Amino acid sequence: MTQTAAEKNLPELAAGDFYYQQTGEGRYRSTVHAQGAWNPHEQHMAPATGILVHEMELFAPRSDMRMARVSLDIYGIIHGGEFQIKTRLLRPGRTIELIEAEMVSQGRTCIVARGWRLATLDSSVVAASEDAAVVDPGELEPFVGMTQWPGGYIEGLEFRGAAGHRPGKGVVWMRNKFEMVDGVATSDMVRLLGMIDTANGVAPRVEPGPASWMFPNVDLQIHMYRAPAGEWLGLEAQQTYGVDGIGLTSAVLHDVHGPFGRSEQILTVRPSPVSA
Repeated sequence: MTQTAAEKNLPELAAGDFYYQQTGEGRYRSTVHAQGAWNPHEQHMAPATGILVHEMELFAPRSDMRMARVSLDIYGIIHGGEFQIKTRLLRPGRTIELIEAEMVSQGRTCIVARGWRLATLDSSVVAASEDAAVVDPGELEPFVGMTQWPGGYIEGLEFRGAAGHRPGKGVVWMRNKFEMVDGVATSDMVRLLGMIDTANGVAPRVEPGPASWMFPNVDLQIHMYRAPAGEWLGLEAQQTYGVDGIGLTSAVLHDVHGPFGRSEQILTVRPSPVSA
């Protein structure tokens, strides 16, 4: 079988219909499908988010609560290959809980995720949202605008794009055919949150490349007023660059039932090394 370009860059990583192999309790090995876009030896933040959320869901689960906010800070390079996730309870409570999951790779912390679990109850009588639904992915044509991005993660996604897409703003739907963990059933929340970081690349203000600019994010903040469902994630994204090297990517998050939350990513905007 012919190797893809992504697999040739990382021949030591396994390739299968999953992002991660479990090697022990809280221990994993990434596959080529988790490969990042900025550097071939890194994991993409999107599936890394998914595996962290998976570990947080496994930690002392409660049927009367759900994850309402996930806040992730990127401490450094998310190395491909072996890593460990350590999860703990920061703030116990009857109606609110704060948990933390730390990803450690090559002896260093690379991501710290914190999740607020909130108690659930029937609030349908007052339920309302100002976020409008977008065109369903089944009505859209394939979107080829992501081909500018390298890496095994982007290569493994299916994209659909809405009319009016332009630099800095657009609506893009995506789904993947992979399990988060080999041989382990995971939730729709894990699947969909494991794609949200892609928002930073769906409508960039400048085309990435060696003679252009870089705009990697150093965090990812996800707020969900409804639990997401299904396999399609819609990103209604917009990107802003300031005048002093800092930017922001914001997105309204959708599944096939409608909007379910929002995300934010703060960016470090700087010339690519070749163009500097």
